[in-house]
Amino acid sequence: MNRTLFAKEMRSGAFVTVIIAGVLALYIATIVSMFDPALGESLDAMMQSMPDLFSAFGMAKPSTTLLDFLLNYLYGFLLTTFPLVLVLILVNKLVVRYLDRGTMAYLLATPVSRVRIAATLAGVLACMLVLLMAATWVLEAGSAELLFPGELDMAGLARANAGLLGLWLAMAGLCFLSACAFSNVSLALWAGGGACILSFLVQMVSQVGEKFEFLKYATPLTLFDAYGLAANDAAAWAGAAALYGAAAVLFSAGVAVFSQRDLNV
Repeated sequence: MNRTLFAKEMRSGAFVTVIIAGVLALYIATIVSMFDPALGESLDAMMQSMPDLFSAFGMAKPSTTLLDFLLNYLYGFLLTTFPLVLVLILVNKLVVRYLDRGTMAYLLATPVSRVRIAATLAGVLACMLVLLMAATWVLEAGSAELLFPGELDMAGLARANAGLLGLWLAMAGLCFLSACAFSNVSLALWAGGGACILSFLVQMVSQVGEKFEFLKYATPLTLFDAYGLAANDAAAWAGAAALYGAAAVLFSAGVAVFSQRDLNV
């Protein structure tokens, strides 16, 4: 990687990453504060009145512990989908905007190979997601200890977050590959992003009753099993490993495509 370019793009992407982390902090603190047996009974009653809606958003599992409560109300939808917003913004800043404005020519004119440029941009994207995950974990653990000392299974939370990071990186790898592969700006940004959104929609449909349950095999999101990871289940770890492997392949493919494509700059 090129250190100068890496440092520049890390500074450029820091602001939006902090904003996303701030929004997640608000949601995380709110959800943690809602962990109350009395409120839990009210939520269960609401869940029974609208089972399909709660199931679609992955929030239909019973929550008897603080960890289960977080997995149900954060990992079912919010923490799996919201980071995609950051991914799309960063991919646009790191790749699509450079190509659209023709400023990629300045980078290509430097004595730095295309492979190093692409690898640096991919590294910035991955590092931003790692930093967001670190912030998410600290916010979850800090909020839980502040409000409910000793109630949260920290090891289980760490395992769930390790798998969640794999999902984020896989989504980022797909969006990065899309940005590197297409010359059309809309396609570059939304081919990968649209595929991720479609996967979320398919997953939501698959969770509404047994009739559409088979659709879960049509989306890679099934590989992320927060409850299985928290319980240290081997199958859940295999799914997480597959997501990390997919992320590595997608990022590598993006770098390879970028290094070979004919850039109109």
